[in-house]
Amino acid sequence: MMPPAAMWFFFGIGILSALAFRLVIVFHHVDPGMVRSVWYAGVVGYTFFFFYRYSISRKRKRAVKKYCLLDKVSRGDRLEGEDRQAAEYLLRSISRSREDINYLIIFILSVAAVAIDLLLKYGAV
Repeated sequence: MMPPAAMWFFFGIGILSALAFRLVIVFHHVDPGMVRSVWYAGVVGYTFFFFYRYSISRKRKRAVKKYCLLDKVSRGDRLEGEDRQAAEYLLRSISRSREDINYLIIFILSVAAVAIDLLLKYGAV
């Protein structure tokens, strides 16, 4: 299991990257010379963030496959020992994940970016 500080670190990188991409449209209007820098910040941040998310996804899938958890659960087998620990890891990992909050923040930032762009371009939505 990943330490909470690491989870928060990558969560922050994901949010900052999402913000950077949405700020590109603002900088396009207020300081076009900064667009490229803000875009690169978003790309570099997302590169680290999505590699982190990819590694978590792979780890979860490996646990399901290694312990044949889908088959065992489908058959109604009792999970004991390592099977139980693997299932517990998966459920704990999903329940501790901040991805739902990340998605909500990205949605809100996206709506705000479109609204700001329209205000800056047309003066009113």
